[in-house]
Amino acid sequence: MTDGGGAGRTTRVRPRGTLDFRGFRTWYRMTGRPDPDGPPPVVVLHGGPGSTHDYLRVLAELSGHGHPVVHYDQLGNGGSTHLPDRGPEFWTVQLFLDELDNLLRGLGIADRYVLFGHSWGGLLAVAHAAGRPAGLRGLVVANSPASYPTWLREAARLRAELPPGVDDTLRRHEADGTTGSDAYQEAMRVFYARHVCRLDPWPRDYLASFMEMSDDPTVYYAMNGPSEFHVIGSLRDWSVEELLPAVDTPTLVLSGRHDEATPECVRPFAELIPGARWEVFEDSSHLPHLEEPDRFLQVLAGFLGELGPWPGHSSGQ
Repeated sequence: MTDGGGAGRTTRVRPRGTLDFRGFRTWYRMTGRPDPDGPPPVVVLHGGPGSTHDYLRVLAELSGHGHPVVHYDQLGNGGSTHLPDRGPEFWTVQLFLDELDNLLRGLGIADRYVLFGHSWGGLLAVAHAAGRPAGLRGLVVANSPASYPTWLREAARLRAELPPGVDDTLRRHEADGTTGSDAYQEAMRVFYARHVCRLDPWPRDYLASFMEMSDDPTVYYAMNGPSEFHVIGSLRDWSVEELLPAVDTPTLVLSGRHDEATPECVRPFAELIPGARWEVFEDSSHLPHLEEPDRFLQVLAGFLGELGPWPGHSSGQ
């Protein structure tokens, strides 16, 4: 496989390991073997910010369709370097864009790749794609809001529709600064059960990411806040809407019918990215890859199959 430095040069990539990034380490795992004559690798950007790759492990099954799949933990969580003493000013969108660029170069796939971004990862992927990198072959924006101000307005509407007393409990603890209390966490779970993951019990992979973020919420608290719907961190005013017309790669937009990323949040991706296609999962909320895994993989594999031709591609692929 060629590296990002030019044709004819090859690099050997371990199936898993870490890459140096500004003196820190980014953990990654690659499922499948890159082939310069085969489909491009799919790089998976997890949500949060401050979550981990675990809840997106199912995407490794795309390797069965010929696409190597790269999972990685963004700086600050999972297998990557944790930095609990870094203040909010350290955790920026640009930091994570630079980490993504470093990953692509370090794995030698910057000349040909697809991005799959979930939730916050979708906004990050769009910000990367808007720069029109030459190697980007396709983009999947899954369960993401195009604008955090819109996300907050929609979250307020969804909260108002919760059973009586739940939103009152949430608001009381948010006002008092006691969002770590058991009462807040219990009320928060009511929202999550409707709009984040409707499966009961929660799948093991999702629990793994949920617990890892709970163990070290540094990034999540700095950029997001104490919950999905109480965004008081540095992202609270961030939007990628103005970047969307600049995206010039084939794009698939995904959302769930019961998603916290409501149609109002998702619609700008479908309307402003030229040629974007929007698929809605009727029985899902924020995690259709876990809630409707068979259809999810079918839709995603179908989109990836449309991205050819690549070297060695044939109509029978």
